[in-house]
Amino acid sequence: MPDWARHALTGLSVAIALGHLYVALYPVVSELTRNALHYAGFAFLAAVATPMTRRTRRDARWPLIADAVFGAAVAVSAVWLSQAENAIYARGVKLSAPDWAAAIVSILGAIELTRRLTGLVIPTLIVLAITYVAVWGSWIGGVFSFSGLSWETVIFRSIYGDDAMFGTIARISSTYVFLFIIFGAFLLQSGAGEFVIALARAVAGKLVGGPGIVAVIASGLTGTISGSAVANTASTGVITIPLMKKAGFKPAFAGGVEAASSTGGQLMPPIMGAGAFVMASFTGISYETIVAVAALPALLYFLSVAFFVRIEAKRLDLAPMPSDGETLASAFAKGGASFVVPIALLIGLLVSGFTPTFAAVYGILAVIGSSWLTRTPMGPRRIWAALALGTRNMVMTAVLLVAVGLIVNVIATAGIGNTFSLMIANWSGGNILVALVLIALASLILGMGLPVTAAYIVLATLSAPALAGMISDRVVIAALSAGELGPQAQAVLMLASPDLMPRLAGPIPFAEAQEIVRGLPLEVASPLRDQVVPAEAALAALLSAHMIIFWLSQDSNVTPPVALAAFTAAAIAKSPAMATGVASWKLAKGLYIVPVLFAYTPLLSGDPLAALTIFGFAVVGIYALAAGLQGCMERPLGPAGRALALAAGVACLWPAAVAVQLAGVAATAALFAWNLRARRQPA
Repeated sequence: MPDWARHALTGLSVAIALGHLYVALYPVVSELTRNALHYAGFAFLAAVATPMTRRTRRDARWPLIADAVFGAAVAVSAVWLSQAENAIYARGVKLSAPDWAAAIVSILGAIELTRRLTGLVIPTLIVLAITYVAVWGSWIGGVFSFSGLSWETVIFRSIYGDDAMFGTIARISSTYVFLFIIFGAFLLQSGAGEFVIALARAVAGKLVGGPGIVAVIASGLTGTISGSAVANTASTGVITIPLMKKAGFKPAFAGGVEAASSTGGQLMPPIMGAGAFVMASFTGISYETIVAVAALPALLYFLSVAFFVRIEAKRLDLAPMPSDGETLASAFAKGGASFVVPIALLIGLLVSGFTPTFAAVYGILAVIGSSWLTRTPMGPRRIWAALALGTRNMVMTAVLLVAVGLIVNVIATAGIGNTFSLMIANWSGGNILVALVLIALASLILGMGLPVTAAYIVLATLSAPALAGMISDRVVIAALSAGELGPQAQAVLMLASPDLMPRLAGPIPFAEAQEIVRGLPLEVASPLRDQVVPAEAALAALLSAHMIIFWLSQDSNVTPPVALAAFTAAAIAKSPAMATGVASWKLAKGLYIVPVLFAYTPLLSGDPLAALTIFGFAVVGIYALAAGLQGCMERPLGPAGRALALAAGVACLWPAAVAVQLAGVAATAALFAWNLRARRQPA
C-alpha cells in the first residue's frame, strides 16, 4: 500500500475514533444514524485494509482502487439507509429503488467483509438465515417450518429491526465496545503493557515455575487492556514464552500456558472483550453488576492455570530462575501510574453508577494525564497513535457485530431460539449437567468457524432461555419437595397434573418432585416459575445461564482443531500447532469446571459471603484436580494418589453439601502433607 494511502487511512482511523468519543459525550445524532455511521466507517476500513484474496498484493494499484470503491459504496449505502427510514414509513413501509439498492449493497457488503475477515462460516450462516425466512423455510416440515416473508419485509427487518444490522448489537459495538477498545489502546501507548510484564516478573519471577506464573499474571492484567485472546497471546507471549522455555518447560507446554492464560483475558473484568456488553443488553442486567460478579470466577480460572504450571514445574523438578533485579518499585516506575490510576478511576466510576460510556471516556483522559507521571508521557504523537490503534483493533469486531445482527434478527423473527431451547430441554430431560454438555459441544462446533463473540451471541440466543429455566426449576423442585407451593402455584401445577391435588399439601420425595417438574410442558413450567421463583433468583439464573454460555464460548481459542490463541502461541514457541493446542486445552480446564459452579451454586448471586465460601472450596478442589490430572503435587503421585486427588477435588466442588466439601478439603490437605513429607525424605 502506498505511503499516502497508509497515512490517509491512519487519518481516517483517528477521525472515526474522535467522532465516536464526541458522540459518546454529546449524542447529537440518533441511535440509528450513529450505528449506521459506525458500520460505514469500519466497512470502508475493512474493505481497503483486507484484500479480496490472500494472493492480492496490497501495493497493486487496481485491486486497491477496486476495494476502495467497494468500501465507499457500502459506506454510502449505510448512510443513505440511516436517513431513509422516515420516508420508508411515510410510504407505508415500501422501499424505493434507491432504498433497495442501498440495502442490498449494505447486506452484501456485510457478507463479503465478514468473509474476508473471519472466513466462510459467518457469511454462509447469514445467507442461510435470510433465505430461510424468505424462501426455503416453508419447504421443511416439523418445528422449524416457517411461512416465507416477502423479500421487501425481509430486507426492511434486516436493516431496521431491533436485532438487525443497525439494532441492539450494533449499538453495543458503536458505544461500549469501541470506547473500551480505545481505552485499551491508550493504555498500551502509555507504557502500561511494559508495567504489566515488569510487575508480573517482580511478583512471581523467583517462584517455582515462575516464568509460567509470570505469563498467567501478565495475561490476566493484559486482558483488562485488550479483551482479545489472540492479541493478548501475541503481545505478552513474545516475552513470556521464551522465558518459560529458558526455565526448562517444553515449547508446546509453554505455548499452551500462554494461550490458556490469554484466553482468561476475555473473562477478566472490567472489559471482558465485547461479551460483558452484549450480556448486559441480552439480560437487562447492568454492566456494573456483571463485571462485579465476574471477578471471582476469573480469578479462579487464572489460579487453575497457575496450579497446572507449578505442578508441572515440580514434576520436571525445575529450579526457580535467578532474579533479574526487577522489584515492585522498578516495575511501577515503568508505567504503573498510567495503569493503576485509570483502572481505579474506571472501576470507581462504574461502582458510583456512571454509565460505561462515561467511564470509558474519562478513563481515556485519565490515561493521558497519569502518563505524565511515568517515563512515557503521552504527547500529541502518542495520542494520535493510540486513536489510530484503537480503530484498527476494532475493525473486525465492528463488522462482525453488525453482520451477526442479520442472523440474530432471523432467529428472533422465526422464533428459532424458543424452538431450540425446547429441544435442549427435551434432549437433556431437564438435567442441567446434560444440558451443559450439549451446549459445550454446540459451542465447540460453532467456535470452529466463529470468533468468540459471535459464537456467544448465536448460542445465547438459541439456548440461554432453556438453561435459565432449568436453573430456576431447582427452586421449584425444592418448594414442591418441601410442600411449600402457594395456592396460585398449586393451581398452575394442577393444569398439567390434576391427580397431584391431594398430595400438594405435604412434602413430596425429592426425586419424585424432580421428575414431576422436569416433565412439565413449557406452557405450564413458565408460569409456575413466575409464581414460585423470586425475582432476584430468576435474575441470578438468567445471569448464570449467559455466563455459562460466555465461558464455554471461549474454548475455541484453546481447543483443536481450531485453537486460534494456541496456534498463535505455537508460532512464537516454535512448537507443533496441534501439540500446543492439546496442551492449552488441558490447561484451560477451568473453562469447563467453573460453569458447573455457575449452574449449581450461588457463585453469581451477588451474596459476597456465599461467593467467597464457594470460591475457597473451589480453589482447593481445582488444585486437587490439577494434581490428579498431572500426577504430581510436590513430587509425583502414584495411581492411588492420583485417584484420591481427583476424588477429593470433586468432593470440594460438590454443591450444597458442606460436609462433603470439608471432607474433600481434609483429604486434599492430608494428601499434600504426605506428599510433602515423602519429598523431604532422602532417597
